Amino acid sequence: MVIDGHCHAGQGDLLTAPWNTDAPLHAYLRRARAAGIDRTVVFPAFHSDYAVANDALAPIVARHARRLIGFAFVHCARDAGRIDEMIDRAVRRHGFRGVKVHGHDGMPTREVCEAVRRFGIPLLVDVVGRAYVIDMLAGAYPDVDFIVPHLGSFADDWRAQQAVVDQLVRHPRVYADSSGVRRFDYLVEVVRRAGARKLIFGSDGPYLHPGVELQKIRLLGMKPGDEAAVLGGNMLRLLRSRRLPQARCVSLSAH
Repeated sequence: MVIDGHCHAGQGDLLTAPWNTDAPLHAYLRRARAAGIDRTVVFPAFHSDYAVANDALAPIVARHARRLIGFAFVHCARDAGRIDEMIDRAVRRHGFRGVKVHGHDGMPTREVCEAVRRFGIPLLVDVVGRAYVIDMLAGAYPDVDFIVPHLGSFADDWRAQQAVVDQLVRHPRVYADSSGVRRFDYLVEVVRRAGARKLIFGSDGPYLHPGVELQKIRLLGMKPGDEAAVLGGNMLRLLRSRRLPQARCVSLSAH
């Protein structure tokens, strides 16, 4: 199974850039199907109220239940005091399987880390080039799975990406996704030094083409088992770790 571990869906309300205005899926889903992608992890676009955005994402995920896996989005400063409640609602009511935090909103706090640990779900955290934050998070919560998108920097900060490669080696439960990584040799370094089990395929759709991002993984020239892990096995393992009963969740074996 090929799982795209990084995609946005739904509407934002800030209207100042594509990523906070709209994340339409019609073209993405067509492109993903053509590329051979079976499932996709989706989270909301940037929004002024992530409780509203998470609720709006839920029917999108339900409408494409055989293809989409929902992650909640939270703002660790603005949502302080209600994060556990938001995640509880997202997991129990909507069947979401993880949480995203973006450093432009605010870095992860103990509140969000405690919540994801309670539910046994991964936390995808965009550190926006501040790779040192990962050492703080992984040190304080060694039993939480952290996914670092863009290998630490969508802005092509090679220093941050180099640091994240080192962190993947040192921290057993820190992973990176490949979305938007332009310096290809850093992806090579992840596999060589940290191993294929620490890298997750992601596209950053619908803004980036999933077929293009997928081809970067194919070009790594890994052994079939390692490639299968990066393309879906690693994410599948993290998604199956949640502690709650699965009754309200979409089966991950569906194609």
